[in-house]
Amino acid sequence: MKNQKKYLFLMFLAWFITIPGVLIRLSHLHFLGIPEIQVAAPLLAFLSGMAVLGASFLLLWACDAVQEDISQMLALAIVALIAVLPEYAVDMYVTYMAGKDPGHYASLAIANMTGANRLIIGLAWFTLIFMHWRKNKDIVWIERDRLTEILFLGIATIYAIFVAIKGTLEWYDGIVFFIIYGWYVRIAGKKKCEECEVDGPAELLMVMPTLKRRIWTVILFLVAAFAIFANAEQFAESLISTGEILHVKRELLIQWLAPIASEAPEFTVAIMFTLRNRTGVALGSLLSANLNQWTLLVGMIPFVYAFSANTFAHPIPMTHVQMNEIMITAAQSTLGIVMIAALRINLLQVSFLLFMFIIQLVLPIMVAKDPMLFPWINPEYIHPACSVIYFVTAIGILLEHPERLKRLKEGLTPDHPGECPDKACDSEFIDSPHT
Repeated sequence: MKNQKKYLFLMFLAWFITIPGVLIRLSHLHFLGIPEIQVAAPLLAFLSGMAVLGASFLLLWACDAVQEDISQMLALAIVALIAVLPEYAVDMYVTYMAGKDPGHYASLAIANMTGANRLIIGLAWFTLIFMHWRKNKDIVWIERDRLTEILFLGIATIYAIFVAIKGTLEWYDGIVFFIIYGWYVRIAGKKKCEECEVDGPAELLMVMPTLKRRIWTVILFLVAAFAIFANAEQFAESLISTGEILHVKRELLIQWLAPIASEAPEFTVAIMFTLRNRTGVALGSLLSANLNQWTLLVGMIPFVYAFSANTFAHPIPMTHVQMNEIMITAAQSTLGIVMIAALRINLLQVSFLLFMFIIQLVLPIMVAKDPMLFPWINPEYIHPACSVIYFVTAIGILLEHPERLKRLKEGLTPDHPGECPDKACDSEFIDSPHT
């Protein structure tokens, strides 16, 4: 095999940078008998971040290898589930504490999830499309298999809008979200296994005998999952501690700084796919992550809260501020879904998503810091106004291209073609190439 020594070195390097963060985390489990390792917050953030980064590469290579045995869609679903473990760790911890101390933690229960989702669509999508454009000077075409993720993300988003309108997140909402994700996994599991393109250290796995390859693939998945989960809390806490030194508000830290840490694995995997000129697959991995967060993660919140509070009688307390956060996150998802339903996306579209993301993030902070800067703007109306812009833009696109909704129905069938749509026979592309 060509480059075998290079691939062995990269595999070793990924394992090596994962070990320090894992050892620090294990040292805090006193029953193991390992002397506790105390590290300053900035250094801990670096070591934990490197561990998450190393685990992300292990996860990427395992994803490549496992596509020999299962469909790419199911492989990406598994990767997304493992990659968002940091998100689960942060959100479940905050939600559990909300059951014990609602006054201090209830307002933070959905902050990490909403921040992470908006980071993916507002910032990560732009990053991937910009990288693709710099290299190819072209739009990104997306495989038809991604219609399944797009469809079910749309279903979850619609139900999230309903949750925001009714103003509560109850246990039965969690069941609905679980059903949506279960339905998606059932279809993903029926997809056909196709010959996959393997690059880099994953080639070391592909030349192994079938049984040995499967064993090592499972080991990589388990090690990556353990490393990500073990480092998630200390990565987020060390970043938050560093942010507190700079006197940043706790709500902002949980909603925006912690997601930077928790989104690192899936973002790294997506960037690596993009560098291989597989931007459509990279977007598919992020779509799976969005879907995972909108279903399993949100669905678990009312159950974790009920377990902590020892009652299902009362839903987790949320104010109109939290419901506005859910609504603007759902509105952004709606526009992203409508855009990507065409199975192509360009730099202009994701630039608009980035612009709106910056506005809804920066403008409230600027107004709160200096009310006289924009005296005519009420900070409470900024997010609802952005939600309206997202929804109106999405509706405008659908009115011009209603066929996008019809195309989404293909996502319910496990055997629709997996190749990219052909520009020559795509009437919507011919009619409006810049939409």
